[in-house]
Amino acid sequence: MLEEKLFEEVKHFDGKVLFVRGKIEAKQEHFQFLNCEVVNFMQSDELEKAFNESAFVLSRSGYTTVMDLAKLNKKAFFIPTPGQFEQEYLAKRLQKQQLVPTATQDDFSIDQLTRVKDFKGLSQFNYEENYAALFHLFQGK
Repeated sequence: MLEEKLFEEVKHFDGKVLFVRGKIEAKQEHFQFLNCEVVNFMQSDELEKAFNESAFVLSRSGYTTVMDLAKLNKKAFFIPTPGQFEQEYLAKRLQKQQLVPTATQDDFSIDQLTRVKDFKGLSQFNYEENYAALFHLFQGK
């Protein structure tokens, strides 16, 4: 359903689009649709290269995707899979933190992508845990 919606919405988008369908098949296939290069799937190294060359990524908000995009310091727009509560939670939380905008599958329209510029984007989660502060309740006086 999302794929059909995106193919309809991309008719109203001026930029260049790489559309990765996520359908693992015996052979990788490419075709052109309007301003979209469409590919059925990509290997990890190809996907990383595509992400790195993209201004931002429009995708589902699965945990692995969020972590991959954070590792690559990418801006994104998330459309969680309906009924996938973890994806819905992550998308709402990241939007509330002003990191990534989101829309439901039913409410998404291509003009909402302009919101990406108003969000910080994802970045690596590099931090050192302060265990003394974390466990200070267990320390004696």
